[in-house]
Amino acid sequence: MKRLQLSRAQILAYRRTVQALDQRLPPGPDSLRQAAWAGLQDSMPRAALLSIHARVAGTTSSAWEDPSLVQVWGPRYSVYVVAARDLAVFTLGRWPDDARGRRKAGEVAASMRDVLGERRMRDRDVADAMGGVGNRIRYAAPTGTILIRWEGALAPTIWAVPAPKVDPMDARIELARRYLHVFGPTTAEAFAEWAGIGAAQGRVAFAALDGSLTPVRTPIGDAWILTADEPVIRAKAAPAAAARLLPSGDPFYLLQGADRELLVPEAERRRSLWTSRVWPGAVLLRGEVIGTWRRAGATVLIQSWRELQAGDRAAIEAEAESLPLPNLAARVHARWDD
Repeated sequence: MKRLQLSRAQILAYRRTVQALDQRLPPGPDSLRQAAWAGLQDSMPRAALLSIHARVAGTTSSAWEDPSLVQVWGPRYSVYVVAARDLAVFTLGRWPDDARGRRKAGEVAASMRDVLGERRMRDRDVADAMGGVGNRIRYAAPTGTILIRWEGALAPTIWAVPAPKVDPMDARIELARRYLHVFGPTTAEAFAEWAGIGAAQGRVAFAALDGSLTPVRTPIGDAWILTADEPVIRAKAAPAAAARLLPSGDPFYLLQGADRELLVPEAERRRSLWTSRVWPGAVLLRGEVIGTWRRAGATVLIQSWRELQAGDRAAIEAEAESLPLPNLAARVHARWDD
């Protein structure tokens, strides 16, 4: 099959469109679900909230607590906010293929349910009651029977829920479909790395989608998109938003390998965005990542990689000051690290 040729500009415009980064969605549960279509990493306190703010109008500091959302240990056992109705996708979708992995997940989940009963407990207390298993309690995540609530400063609270009535393979195929929609063009290998599953599992999921995929050629190599997304990626790009501040781990730059080169071509700038420790946030200006940001209390410190016009600086400052951060004694204000 002939491969569709895609440019960098087409790919980034497509990703911004499907991630609602050019025009915010209206408030409501449907928009929250769309914003979290591939999950929202929440490993940094309230990162998921700021990812929602970048995509949904009228986001308040409590948006991450909406009843339509839940927290789980999702891809790569990181904390994620996902739509409650999509629990199976982000848990059972990572169910191990091997008997040993399935047995381990099932045994850990059963032990946790014995300890928890109907209670909510700190994860460390549950781990201690199970004989000091530590972070191994996260092995229960792919069963879909454990929900969490993490405030950021304290240990997560966890509790048991009934197992989703979904076939794990169906859940994995849906997880791959969502990854393709949000991160495409992409490959089975990139999907497996993002999801924290084996490379073979990723290839099987992509093979199951074979009739729904279109091969493409990108500046960084051959990849795939969902055939249903081809009209969107071919369409004329909408005007990019003036500014967005994306938190650490936001889906727009939750990338590995050559995908990082596509988003940020300059090696030095990639090193300042994807650091060896905690990533800073990314400053998105008219569709391009042009710098990083970090926060200390009510101060948002912005570092630009290039000289900016006064209007661009004002747009970024306005976006920073609109961040719906909870429990602050003062209003958020922006400061430039020039």
